[in-house]
Amino acid sequence: MRNLVPPLLRSGLLVAFCLGLAGCNLFQKPVQSAPQASAAPPVNPMSALGTGVTAASLDASTVAEKAAALNAAPDAGERKLGTVTVGLGSPTEPGFWIKTQLVSVAAKGRVETADGTSVAVDLIPFDGAALLSFAAFRALDLSLTDLPDITVFAE
Repeated sequence: MRNLVPPLLRSGLLVAFCLGLAGCNLFQKPVQSAPQASAAPPVNPMSALGTGVTAASLDASTVAEKAAALNAAPDAGERKLGTVTVGLGSPTEPGFWIKTQLVSVAAKGRVETADGTSVAVDLIPFDGAALLSFAAFRALDLSLTDLPDITVFAE
């Protein structure tokens, strides 16, 4: 059977089809809203450390805040919630906190390392692996690349 559509017409139909597809949303990237302006751009401490910037210079907590957090003595009424392995939380979120599944409502508490060093923190409910703030990691003298086990206490 002989081809009933001439080659020139077939080429024209193919070009028209491709142009039609190019105009539809199938090949367009989705439009994303502009990011919200923030006071300072997020800092990745791990990439900054490779440039000669020290972790101490990235720690936004004050000496007074560190002293208050480190001098928090165990409270007689506190209760042990458990031991968790923590990762480094976002360095753009200031303060002393832990995000963990061990709490269902925000509260005050304390975390303690295996060597007995402790720091007062805000306990924040979180679905996922536990995260400890950058300031708390530094106050506890933990390596930023470690995944340490810490014990969590609630007031």
